[in-house]
Amino acid sequence: MEAVGTDDNLDAQGAVVEEPCPAGQSKTSAKTGWALLEEAVQLKTKGNAFYKEKNIRSAIGHYHRALLVLRGLDSNVLAPVKGFGPEKPPLTMEQEALLRNTQVDCYNNLAACLLQKQKVDYTRVLEYSLRVLQWQPGNIKALYRAGVATLEMGDAQAAKQYLTQVCREQPKDANVREHLQRAEKKLNQELQKERVMYRGMFSSGSKDDTNRAGDGV
Repeated sequence: MEAVGTDDNLDAQGAVVEEPCPAGQSKTSAKTGWALLEEAVQLKTKGNAFYKEKNIRSAIGHYHRALLVLRGLDSNVLAPVKGFGPEKPPLTMEQEALLRNTQVDCYNNLAACLLQKQKVDYTRVLEYSLRVLQWQPGNIKALYRAGVATLEMGDAQAAKQYLTQVCREQPKDANVREHLQRAEKKLNQELQKERVMYRGMFSSGSKDDTNRAGDGV
């Protein structure tokens, strides 16, 4: 059983419910980029501590909060709404790197949390893993979790592609090999079914042709 946290700002799915701000005031307007980044890192660190304690719900809440803080700094998020509200100075390269690394850690850790739940939402695990892979295509943790998620969702071909990449980097990992073997076994089973189906179609067609040939006057 997962431990139940005391976070009051989570909805039924474990996502953060934002508190309303006073009119015309932004949560992030009074804070500098470094202050917000430090806040997000602290939230992530607390989430890691909750995860180690098996308090999955509280860990999820802190990772979501960290990501909400980072949304106010992410240029990719702010680009579509440029021109609305006060302009923020661009982040330095060092700040951009810290922002992206913190996002990667939070999404990776959220996927890990979901895999610990009794009823796993593999669609969400895949979503979080793909976000990481957008920024870091070779991220082993994200590749592995994407492989597990797609395998459980029934896409053995995609699972094999993800897990093969992981296996190249970690050839001795028994867990990775086990899931890769499961994906390959499922693909072989699907191939056998296709062969039987096509064999039945062709044999049925041959019989029909023979019957028609014997219908002549």
